[in-house]
Amino acid sequence: MPEPKAVILVTDGDEYAKKAIESVAHSIGGRCISMSHGNPSILTGQELIELIHQAPSEPVFVMFDDSGYIGEGPGETALLYVANHPSVHVLGVIAVASKTKQAEWAKVDICIDQYGELTPFGVDKFGIPEMEAGRINGDTVYSLDQMNVPLIVGIGDIGKMGGKDSYKIGSPVTKKAVDIILERSGFNG
Repeated sequence: MPEPKAVILVTDGDEYAKKAIESVAHSIGGRCISMSHGNPSILTGQELIELIHQAPSEPVFVMFDDSGYIGEGPGETALLYVANHPSVHVLGVIAVASKTKQAEWAKVDICIDQYGELTPFGVDKFGIPEMEAGRINGDTVYSLDQMNVPLIVGIGDIGKMGGKDSYKIGSPVTKKAVDIILERSGFNG
């Protein structure tokens, strides 16, 4: 079996998320599996594992999206497969808030608001802190509580948040989430 690849999992996969994750991955010398974007996700867990091992640098960013499906949708099925695969080392998860048709939530370790400030409270899709501590609502977060990962960072809708996380300005909120995951994991590339 190949050496485990360092990965960061992202629970969003629309076009805005893709541009933001590609930008952040490039800025830190990592690699984004751009083919993992989609709303909803279309690649299987096994296909993603193969792409992860083709990446020439680490950490490898992988996106998952359920497009609002209730319960475990295709993005979460792939997410669980990748997160539990022995050939990857999950550094952390960026859990993305969204407005779902039926609220699904997950526990998070920390959140970052739209201004890049750390908060113990969950945030909404705009990156505005909510009243409840330690949880986030989203459409691809249903399975996070079933995963054994070292850190889950909650943020608003990647690449959006009223323009405050646009890839055109370097996706600063997403970048901060990545910086926290890298720092706490001890990953140094």
